[in-house]
Amino acid sequence: MNTKYLNIYNNLIKLTRNKSLYKYYTNKESFSDRLTIFFFHLAFFLKIYKNKSSINDRQKLYDFIFKQIELSIREIGYGDATVNKKMKDYVNLMYSIVNKVELWEKFDSIEKSNLFSKYIDTDDEISSFTSYFDKYSYYLTKKSFNYFTKDVISLKF
Repeated sequence: MNTKYLNIYNNLIKLTRNKSLYKYYTNKESFSDRLTIFFFHLAFFLKIYKNKSSINDRQKLYDFIFKQIELSIREIGYGDATVNKKMKDYVNLMYSIVNKVELWEKFDSIEKSNLFSKYIDTDDEISSFTSYFDKYSYYLTKKSFNYFTKDVISLKF
């Protein structure tokens, strides 16, 4: 296993575990909720580094991450047929989020809030997601792709 991709994955997981992202959820968060937040982190990561890293690196990262997601689903206890169905749903969700995130800079604040409202079941504080991901996107632009491959880092932005 390549530790480079494991470190990126672990850094994205660390971001996804940020408790402040879940304080406005209307229900107790689930695996799917956390995965949705993870996909937003991954989509921004891929968007920022699509021109700053090789296509080979991005493809290997993508393959590694979806293999980890599949393993997580299996650990929950789902059988092969359910795993295949859930993976198809999660891949479609990921592509949907990536397509929207690609347009992030063109969106105004209302469109950004609507984007999160579509995927995340929260109270009225959806603007906190917009602010968070604006800061995250800016943070990514200031760091190199290799910065995230070294180790699990302290992510402050």
